[in-house]
Amino acid sequence: MSEKRVHLSKTEPTAYKALDAFSRTVGEICAANGIDDRLKEIVMIHCSQLNGCAYCTRIHFDRASSAGIDADTLLQIPTWRESGVFSDRERAALELAEAFTFIHDGGIPDDVYDRVGSVFTEKEYAALSWACVSINAFNRIVVAGRYPVPPRAAVQASA
Repeated sequence: MSEKRVHLSKTEPTAYKALDAFSRTVGEICAANGIDDRLKEIVMIHCSQLNGCAYCTRIHFDRASSAGIDADTLLQIPTWRESGVFSDRERAALELAEAFTFIHDGGIPDDVYDRVGSVFTEKEYAALSWACVSINAFNRIVVAGRYPVPPRAAVQASA
């Protein structure tokens, strides 16, 4: 992608720093309300994938790997409905992530709200909801600005 776009985080850094601070607050809310890094990162990756945000997908893939999520699980996030590797909590969180990402298509449907609410406490639901709001905001900034995602440097094999 050679097209030059406005880089919102550089052009208006005050707003970006506020969003970053918001994101950190959301992380604290997640931790305080029982949402561990594994669950949070699965949600962040899924929202980013749904939004077509390669930049955020990579960032959260790396964070998920650091949180101990194996590659097999990460690869199955887009096909979570057909996969048996996710817990009931993870499946509910992935469904909520989809509802928030596609909120323009009828809001959070009652059946999704009820299903997710039967798995999570009110505090957990709120924490996951804020996580979805946060990552969707970042995805929009990055996708609109077409932030580059270059190939990773090749890992040299030891001879």
